[in-house]
Amino acid sequence: MAKDQLAWLREGKVLSGREQLFCILRLSIPAILAQISTVAMEYIDASMVGHLGAEASASIGLVSSTTWLIGGITCSIATGFTVQVAHRIGAGQDGEARNVTKHGLMTVLTFSFFMAVLSAILSFSLPAWLGGAAEIQQNATRYFLIYSLALPFMALNYAAGGMIQCSGNMRLPSMINICMCVLDVIFNSLLIFPTRIVTLGTIRLIIPGAGLQVAGAALGTALSEVTCAGLMLYFLLIRSEKLHLRKEHVHSSYYLELKRALQISLPIAVENAINGGAQVVSTRIVAPLGNISIAANSFSVTAEGLCYMPGYGISSAATALIGQSIGAKRDDLTKRLSWMTVGLGMLIMSGMGVLLYIFAPQMLMILSPDREIQVLGASVLRIEAFAEPFFAASIVAAGVLRGAGKTFLSTLMNLSTMWLVRLPLAAFLAPKIGLHGVWIAMALQLTVCGTLFLLTLWRETKTNRLTSKML
Repeated sequence: MAKDQLAWLREGKVLSGREQLFCILRLSIPAILAQISTVAMEYIDASMVGHLGAEASASIGLVSSTTWLIGGITCSIATGFTVQVAHRIGAGQDGEARNVTKHGLMTVLTFSFFMAVLSAILSFSLPAWLGGAAEIQQNATRYFLIYSLALPFMALNYAAGGMIQCSGNMRLPSMINICMCVLDVIFNSLLIFPTRIVTLGTIRLIIPGAGLQVAGAALGTALSEVTCAGLMLYFLLIRSEKLHLRKEHVHSSYYLELKRALQISLPIAVENAINGGAQVVSTRIVAPLGNISIAANSFSVTAEGLCYMPGYGISSAATALIGQSIGAKRDDLTKRLSWMTVGLGMLIMSGMGVLLYIFAPQMLMILSPDREIQVLGASVLRIEAFAEPFFAASIVAAGVLRGAGKTFLSTLMNLSTMWLVRLPLAAFLAPKIGLHGVWIAMALQLTVCGTLFLLTLWRETKTNRLTSKML
């Protein structure tokens, strides 16, 4: 296992501002790489399926918002336990941290199995309810059904990775997620396309393939999730210095742990449910615009992911840093690190927004050979580019609040701006100016939301409420 990069914090050492910044970067870079690898998997699926035609792309785009909804709700329960792991390690209570790890994994597995069954049942009626054309409904059902059955493995992968990160090891989960990306390429190439001959100079290679098309993309992703969930659990439960299973008797109350986990996770679950529901409603707003708009919207969301994934990586680092700082009772450091992480996230995502604006056409060309999809997708991406700094503020500040165990405020801000700004404006503009109206509404909502997060973090740090906690 890699060296614990947060030991200095628990040991009471004082670092200069420059050293603290480098610490944030050391924690963030592996997390950013892990997040980018996740988006790369979406790129792989989208690009490979994109070469099957607009209908195949639209079938995935139709249900993509629902996969985010179900995945967000399923993984939310894990956050309540990972935050408690960070707090206990920060307080030097390693035995209790191990108990929280075991109880958390059991809870995540139980809840994710329930969600998998519910989603599998939903998959047969979902595409028609979303308003998808008849020719894409069957493929959409297959894709969502396979995704649903893989939910327990995705949830365990997420939970185990989060616990390893909160123990101070950000590097290992990122390496496993990059491995998952590589496996996704291999599995997809074998499952999406039929057996074919590839010529490399004078060499002719026969590449085997199952020819499953859209279903193959879902199955390839599922198999990579299964493999890497096993790896993540191995390194958490067998190899982790602080959290591996061992014979010991540590008194702790599962009831109290679950109660605290629900206090942290329920606002996140509600936020993911209502935000995800809003994305589903957004899909229904886009669906009447036709298959080209559905595919362009889905591809553009995937392309934009490369811009905001650095923000989510820094957010993961912020959760670990703030969680352990609070556990170690280092209040001044907590405030300083909060603003340093948010500032770094805004700086990096501002630069990514510039790159997004410049290279939007090239990004869409990678994802789809269809010229109409490329032009429409690039134009809406350039609208979104202007909102990236404020998007960063909301993402990283939410990670700070999560590390402090304060999730209700971020839930309230995300939901109010989504339902009071984005959706009403998108519903008004879409019939008038098409997909551009949906993305104008999105950019405006992200700007308002980011501003609210900055004001909230300023208030929480100024009044010393950020460091209040319940363990």
